[in-house]
Amino acid sequence: MSAPARTALPFDLMLFDLDGTLVETAPEIADAVNDTLTELGLQPASLEQVTRWIGHGTRELLVQALAARQGRSADAVRGDAGFAAAEAVFQRHYEARCGTRSHPYPRVVEALQALRAAGVRLVVVTNKEARYTARVLQAHALETLFDRVISGDTLPVKKPNPLAVADSLLRYGVDRSRALLVGDSSIDVATARHAGIAVWCVPYGYNMGEPIEACAPDRVIADFGALMPSALGPATASGRHGCAPAPQAFSFTPTPSGCTP
Repeated sequence: MSAPARTALPFDLMLFDLDGTLVETAPEIADAVNDTLTELGLQPASLEQVTRWIGHGTRELLVQALAARQGRSADAVRGDAGFAAAEAVFQRHYEARCGTRSHPYPRVVEALQALRAAGVRLVVVTNKEARYTARVLQAHALETLFDRVISGDTLPVKKPNPLAVADSLLRYGVDRSRALLVGDSSIDVATARHAGIAVWCVPYGYNMGEPIEACAPDRVIADFGALMPSALGPATASGRHGCAPAPQAFSFTPTPSGCTP
């Protein structure tokens, strides 16, 4: 565990979702999905449909795409003996597409650079598999801005399980009252709630087509300008900023709106 390093800002540790929070990746993901569907003889999906499927990792994304196009349940697709072959097709296409039509959202790079210069520990926590996470970060020269990258296959479990947050708090010696998760979906809100840390969300990301406000994050920020040190201001006397409630017992059952109850 690293020795705790308290910054002059309200937070010493910030954890960020990737897709829909740091980087707009939906267009290239949709390209890979449709390359796959076409090769399998199925009708392509719209960008809006693909955007609704993003959040649980590429395997589940493909499950949802095949279920929609084949008129079957997700469970039926997962249990299909031919799914592994379809997954291999998708992996081939996404390897080719990854990083080709994505871009960081406004003020992301500027904010990350400023936070890093201020001594804040920065961690990516995404459900995307590591090989794709690395490609996206490298494509936009973002990898050097982070102290750690936790992908969907880095730990035994992924979001909304809070292990990635808990592991980062321990690794960097940060109290949960001085940690913030920045995301775009109900998955991120649930992760933060289970870990007992504050969560701020952007409204432009991928939340299964529903407004992020319905998921009740501690704050909705227009863009990463709200994360600039000058916007955050100094730490309060208590060290708290925003809301970091006591950790909740882990359970996650999405409602039809995509937000946890």
